[in-house]
Amino acid sequence: MSCPSTQSGEQIEPLRYLSRLEAEAIEKELLEDYKFGRQQLIEIWGHASAMAVTKVFPLPSLPRKQPTVLVVCGPHQNGAIGLVCARHLRVFEYEPTIFYPKRSPNSLYRDFTTQCEKMDIPFLSYLPTEVQLINDAYNVVIDAILGVDAEPGEVKEPYTSILATLKQIQIPIVSLDVPSGWDVEMGNSEGISPDVLVSLAAPKQCATRFLGRHHFLAGRFLPYDVQKKFELNLPEYPGTECVVSL
Repeated sequence: MSCPSTQSGEQIEPLRYLSRLEAEAIEKELLEDYKFGRQQLIEIWGHASAMAVTKVFPLPSLPRKQPTVLVVCGPHQNGAIGLVCARHLRVFEYEPTIFYPKRSPNSLYRDFTTQCEKMDIPFLSYLPTEVQLINDAYNVVIDAILGVDAEPGEVKEPYTSILATLKQIQIPIVSLDVPSGWDVEMGNSEGISPDVLVSLAAPKQCATRFLGRHHFLAGRFLPYDVQKKFELNLPEYPGTECVVSL
């Protein structure tokens, strides 16, 4: 059972939106003080992201006969979370396809890639520049490209071209933690405009500028003392859910 973020009778404080440094400090504390493994955190977040996708896009609601999902992964941790998300979507009987243009040499990320390959999840060799091909082939796109670590002004190829393509598609986009092309604190009008945002651990400051339909939080696993130390004021999660709608 998760611990409530406020004590009974206390005034409910507003949910806290994190800066880049605060997000990094929480992750550092989880890894070093609470002895979470990086693989463990990526697995938790990837599974929760997949659960959020199933809530907004349940299988019976998909417009296409095949429950296809395109997962676009970047080279760092957000991309690894996307790989785990794709694997769980496959378990949930969706049909994910992964576009992972620059595979990380990190052995942990290679393991996540192998798991997807062993589950017969296809990998695209290139992303079509013909936007209508993407619109026709998939029900939804998962944006796991950049994330907290990325500086919008430093985005290079192939990601600038990928973002340019994703800005034009008409099918829904689900962004993991930080929409690609956005500054983690200021947001960015030049980035993509996702329909769904899944904030990991706690929402980042850029999420205050999110105008999409659904915003989910995946942070139920956070120890209560971490929630209290960083004054996160997280909402209560319903039942046994690992995500909550904000």
